[in-house]
Amino acid sequence: MRFVSPARDQIDPHVFQRQPLSAWHEFTPWLTGPTWPDVADLNDAVHDSTLPQFVAQTPALLADGLHYEQRIAERGQVATRPGNWHDLLNALVWRRFPALKKALNVRQVAEIAQVGPKRRTRAQCALTHFDEAGIGVAVRDPALLALWDAHDWHGLFWRERAAWQDGRIVATVFGHALLEHALTPEKYLCGKALVVQLPADAADESALAAAAVAIADRLVLNDPQELRPLPLSGIPGWHAGNDVEHFYRDAPCFQPLRVGRRYPAPLVLAS
Repeated sequence: MRFVSPARDQIDPHVFQRQPLSAWHEFTPWLTGPTWPDVADLNDAVHDSTLPQFVAQTPALLADGLHYEQRIAERGQVATRPGNWHDLLNALVWRRFPALKKALNVRQVAEIAQVGPKRRTRAQCALTHFDEAGIGVAVRDPALLALWDAHDWHGLFWRERAAWQDGRIVATVFGHALLEHALTPEKYLCGKALVVQLPADAADESALAAAAVAIADRLVLNDPQELRPLPLSGIPGWHAGNDVEHFYRDAPCFQPLRVGRRYPAPLVLAS
């Protein structure tokens, strides 16, 4: 069933105080204000001339016949529907993570050039999955990856609960559809993760910077199977029910590992 986000005036304001939406606090007026920002607001203070502009999606705009991604690359225009959570959150991701969004767009356009706008390659599927539901995960303790590899969710989120609070593993939500789903607090969130192994002294932000470079260089996101599922609802404090142990046995977001499923090694950022 297609997800329909709640109306602006029906959203529980507490969702903006809990991860992942609380991490976007600099955009609070646009997220919680009584009216929607328009495209002029979204373009305000974007001084990088290499970044596209947000433009209202109208029949006249769509009459150019361009694929959404081609319009970004060729005309520098991100078609944006007014009063739409999905497109507003997409705009916020463009503002915070422009290098990642640009890398995804360049890759998408290259794939379209190969197969045309009516077909989708395995790489396009991977790029879209990350764009919509992506998470960058910085890992400083490689032992945690063994738990994740095995879908040992109890171990990863409960026995190693402290790791999510002391910086040994940090998840940063990138996908705008994932952020949209977070508007409904009872939903169980699960994202598609790219993992970067960081040295102890590296900043968390360097994980997504490394991911942007790897995407641009075609080192990752050539197939959807490269992406690891991560049930975000298991991260301490990210779901109202996860402060009790049985949550990690009962919640439907914690699926066992499929027979034969293997995940790629993480990207490694050298010290």
